[in-house]
Amino acid sequence: MEKSAAMTKNVVGETDLSPLPLKGRGKVRDIYDLGDKLLIVSTDRLSAFDVVLPDPIPDKGRVLNGLSIFWMERMKPLVPNHIISADTSDYPDSCKPFSEILEGRSVLVRKARPLPIECVARGYIIGSGWKDYQATGRICGIDIPRGLKQAAKLPAPIFTPSTKADIGDHDENISFDRVVDLVGRDMAKWLRDKTLELYLFGAEWAEQRGIIIADTKFEFGLADSAPILIDEVLTPDSSRFWPSEEYRTGISPPSLDKQFVRDYLEGLDWDKKPPAPSLPQEIISRTRDKYVSIYHILTGKEI
Repeated sequence: MEKSAAMTKNVVGETDLSPLPLKGRGKVRDIYDLGDKLLIVSTDRLSAFDVVLPDPIPDKGRVLNGLSIFWMERMKPLVPNHIISADTSDYPDSCKPFSEILEGRSVLVRKARPLPIECVARGYIIGSGWKDYQATGRICGIDIPRGLKQAAKLPAPIFTPSTKADIGDHDENISFDRVVDLVGRDMAKWLRDKTLELYLFGAEWAEQRGIIIADTKFEFGLADSAPILIDEVLTPDSSRFWPSEEYRTGISPPSLDKQFVRDYLEGLDWDKKPPAPSLPQEIISRTRDKYVSIYHILTGKEI
């Protein structure tokens, strides 16, 4: 897939949309408060091990924004979401001076109170789940059949929630009982069931296009006291995407997601604490290609 001539010119590491009031900066997204709405801008920042890296990835924010909109639209029959519009012509007049930077990498959303949980679905045994399984024979306290190899498919997807880490801190896996303590039993059951339902929906779509979704995370919030889907959905930042033709067990399969960068960083002498090391240009370019590729495969569109 050819890189556009604008690739290196249109990199957004951080936004300054003053006088729009900045509500906060996440690891990747800049959030502006527009009264009863929020403007969320997906930058090209990349985080790994919960640390923001110094080098942005060209087009990454567009991929995350576009994929999240793509999935939320298709998941509407399953769960409501926070999107009002991703068309900059629908944005308030105060946003008009920034239309060029907002185009393709922003979304206007309803305000919601985020629930304090990362809702993780795992369909395969990989990453921290593989490490947990090796040490305990379980994943996040859930009994798993013995003798499985790395990257093996689980008998059924499992719900393995975690805390939400601040920048520089690490997410921590928590038990279902802890989720109950945080949000109540009825909401905990809803989050578990909805997480697995959305995972299976996305996994089926991806499988038809030659992609295995090994795991992913969703976030939910409360709007008018009802849970809605927020943040990002089935992106290469929040999911592991394995090309089916390259998949096999016993290894960490080649992927079209952030794992490529994690693997590179694992080979460095870095303690996974800020500041993060810079990425070589080759790693930046290959990461960009992976993100753009999975966007095209899943949506059928060019970024």
